Amino acid sequence: MAAPIMKRADSETRVSMRNILVATDFSHSSDAALAHAASIARRYDAKMFVAHVIRPDVYQLVPPEVTAVTLEQTRRYAEQQMASLLISGRLRDIPHQVLLGTGELWPVLSELLGQHEIDLIVVGTHGRTGVRKLLLGSAAEEIFRMASCPVLTVGPKVTVPNGSAPAPDPLSRRRFLYATDFTAHSERAAAYAVSLAQENQAHLTLLHVVQESADVSPHNRARMVEYFTKRLRELLPDEAEMWCEPEIIVEFGEPADTILKVAREAQAEVIALGVRKAGTFPGHLPPATAYKVVCQAHCPVLTVRG
Repeated sequence: MAAPIMKRADSETRVSMRNILVATDFSHSSDAALAHAASIARRYDAKMFVAHVIRPDVYQLVPPEVTAVTLEQTRRYAEQQMASLLISGRLRDIPHQVLLGTGELWPVLSELLGQHEIDLIVVGTHGRTGVRKLLLGSAAEEIFRMASCPVLTVGPKVTVPNGSAPAPDPLSRRRFLYATDFTAHSERAAAYAVSLAQENQAHLTLLHVVQESADVSPHNRARMVEYFTKRLRELLPDEAEMWCEPEIIVEFGEPADTILKVAREAQAEVIALGVRKAGTFPGHLPPATAYKVVCQAHCPVLTVRG
């Protein structure tokens, strides 16, 4: 079967961020996501929506006679956390609104996204893997695999300034890495990576990872590098070198580990990935490439569902 054809990214496309939603569970990882979202909102003059979903399914093992009391206590806690956020000054000078919902995570968030015409979701992740992910699930992965808008995930290894110092705006950085497997779901992510690189006059690394095969001869390996290098270059607009510093890399290995390795070597400040729509939640084993990258990357990861 012929390989799917990806279209050349359009350099005329501009990233628009009018409404940004931060999904929070009031954890440290959510605080990091909030700091990055605030920086993006200030740059784009966007409105921020801070959303928390109270999930009754979390209390399935609670005796029925105390479920209502437990949920009411949870709601009061959420309201207190939102109030503390508002008086902290972290959203100073940013138009904002807090949103509290009750129900299963994605149906509630999906409704909020439509109501408020959200352009970007920002979410933190605890980086759960293995059995912990199976038992507790991954809210971040559920969100980035279901959302039709881009999702910026801030993983546990992303450094966030201490105290009141603002986090750097991850969408105004100087070094972007776009990794693709050339499937159709990667196409939209390419457009975002090219647009952000152009907007910031940034260094853009385009990466394809060929999964290692023991029977590939040196000659065939060289031909594969030549072929995929050409395909990566075809993703760039003709005038790309006038406004960014493109770098083409073809590597062999396990995709997630190789993406992370190249990101470190290229000193990437944002990784952009295309993702497929959802599987079954909560969690699955083994972790998919995108989720593993999100959990272990030293920088935020922008995922765009194809």
